[in-house]
Amino acid sequence: MPQKILMSGNDALAEAAVRAGCYYYFGYPITPQSEIPAYMAKRMRQVGGVFLQAESEIAAINMVYGAATAGARAMTSSSSPGVSLKQEGISYLAGAQLPAVIANIMRGGPGLGNIAPAQGDYFQATRGGGHGDYHTIVLAPYSVQEMADLTRLAFELADKYRNPVIVLADAILGQMMEGVQFKKAAARKNVKKDWAVSGARGRSPNLIRSLYLEEGVLEEHNKELQKKYLRMTRQEIRYELVNGRDPEIILIAYGSMARILRDVVRRLAEEGIRAALFRPITLWPFPYEAVEELTDKVKFAFVVELSEGQMLEDVKLAVGKKIPVHFYGRLGGGVPSPLEVVDKVKERIK
Repeated sequence: MPQKILMSGNDALAEAAVRAGCYYYFGYPITPQSEIPAYMAKRMRQVGGVFLQAESEIAAINMVYGAATAGARAMTSSSSPGVSLKQEGISYLAGAQLPAVIANIMRGGPGLGNIAPAQGDYFQATRGGGHGDYHTIVLAPYSVQEMADLTRLAFELADKYRNPVIVLADAILGQMMEGVQFKKAAARKNVKKDWAVSGARGRSPNLIRSLYLEEGVLEEHNKELQKKYLRMTRQEIRYELVNGRDPEIILIAYGSMARILRDVVRRLAEEGIRAALFRPITLWPFPYEAVEELTDKVKFAFVVELSEGQMLEDVKLAVGKKIPVHFYGRLGGGVPSPLEVVDKVKERIK
């Protein structure tokens, strides 16, 4: 059994990336994720990789693009306003079908906002924050262990689909410390990427692009992308259901808010209220069918977010008009206590 190591979420994410074979990191410091580039600056030297603090977030995402075209596992990280600057490059990665991992440790907004935890980037991550019809798989950890596990998974999914993958966390998860185990993985084989730009001696050169000016060619390219996204929605949905045997209400949250709701479920049980917790792990693709199945068992759904209600829209799409969907959110870095949420849930029961 691997030993547990006490680490912050940001450090665990960075170490997991290295162990997943990411030897190319390009980033720019911004609170509350600056520990990731700091960690990578040290580790890349140790493993013979490349760390480069770019002159801007825009430069960093385009450096990721360059490394990905050569077939390397590459990554960048930032926080909310920094990720906004990367959106054009993420759209380029999706259009060129390049695998990459982008970590967003969310902070309060809009604008520069503050450095406190928030979940106001859900729309940006799940709706394709850049231009064009594209999707990124979005993974939402809720513990330091999952900061590590889902980062490793992110690289696997990025290569599997030749697509950027986003790890969406927040300041709580990035800064908190917990014990984490790094499972010993099987020796990773060098996966041959026949599409990569790696020299063309003895074969036709590869061309990687997202620019298609020929009549009708871009439309056909988009159709192929949509087929890939459809495969993702069928194969990559992940979620957790806690206390789901006989609930009368369902609480729904992701990331750090799901941690708080675990305590809420316990406190409600002490008062004789049977509540289950549904936690989406993939925010895109969203587990619509799994949420919809719960509507036959409960009186109402209660969504909690550190936003004005962004995931709320996906929950309502899943539920339709079968049961009421209630919401409680905090904005601008405000974080609710478990007792605060318990009171809000009990108001709806009355």
